[in-house]
Amino acid sequence: MAEANSLSPETMIAQMKANGVTDIVWLPDSETNFLYLLMSSDPDLRLIGVTREGHACSIAAGLYAGGRKPMILIQNTGMLESGDSIRGWLMGLDVPVVMLVGYRGYTRHGVITDTVAHYTERFLMAFDIPFYLVENDSDADRISTAFALAEKTKKPVVVLIGDEFHGFNR
Repeated sequence: MAEANSLSPETMIAQMKANGVTDIVWLPDSETNFLYLLMSSDPDLRLIGVTREGHACSIAAGLYAGGRKPMILIQNTGMLESGDSIRGWLMGLDVPVVMLVGYRGYTRHGVITDTVAHYTERFLMAFDIPFYLVENDSDADRISTAFALAEKTKKPVVVLIGDEFHGFNR
């Protein structure tokens, strides 16, 4: 189990399953090893790896069109690069998908040492994409809130993971 005040991979899996996620479209990274192990061992979740974050948008749109319930798992750096794919595939085709986005560079203390954190929320506001911040297990219900909003609006909703997957690489 992850330490107090962190976001555990078990909590993330529980949220995925509670919201009927069938497929996780993601770009593998070194920060999510333990989460990967849990996702890959769950027979109800299908992992679909991509080589670029922008590809996650078109794949998620296709899965949704085929009757699946995808979720996208990427970092904020890749989300910024994927702006046109988010606009065209997810927003343009009314795909109600939740994007779990690692909030690289975020600190609770406001001291930003990585410029991607500076631009992350501004990017989401410019695209008019609703977002929720999740920093620990007690915030995890915001993931369900994001799924409900995505279904209601038929648009993408972002969950920013402010814990940077602490404890996910045990």
